[in-house]
Amino acid sequence: MTAASAGSGPVPRVLFICTGNICRSPTAHALLVHRAAEAGLAVQVDSAAISDEERGNPFDTRAAAELRRRGVPLHAHCARQVTRADFGQFDWVLGMTRAHEAALHRLAPAGHAARIALLLDLVPGREGQDVPDPWYGDARAFVQAFDLIEGGVQGLLAQLRGTGR
Repeated sequence: MTAASAGSGPVPRVLFICTGNICRSPTAHALLVHRAAEAGLAVQVDSAAISDEERGNPFDTRAAAELRRRGVPLHAHCARQVTRADFGQFDWVLGMTRAHEAALHRLAPAGHAARIALLLDLVPGREGQDVPDPWYGDARAFVQAFDLIEGGVQGLLAQLRGTGR
């Protein structure tokens, strides 16, 4: 888990979810850490996958290249699968697609306190939309995914500033 530290009070804990945890969710992780630090907001951030097929793998090289191109520092990353315990360790569990969100609701234990949502539900006008998986595309697909994720991260930051959690 990566933390951006600043401020006081309860530190929001955010977990981003995608299919393999090598493109979209670690991009969102790196971007939130970077933007929160710029804003002076303390957060704890991690990312995970619905699938276990990429377990142990680093960032996709194309996702890492797009982060570097945009000036976002990379963190040490090792893909992992989401667990039931994650729902007790995070305040927000944000999926990249409606399918991820549905899988998270199925996996979550009864009585969990985490807020499960679709990342783009935090972007006015994009509610209910997916962040498409760029893995199958070219460099433009990674640019598009980054732009959508950036919008979701900005929406999340607005929520965190407004509620403190």
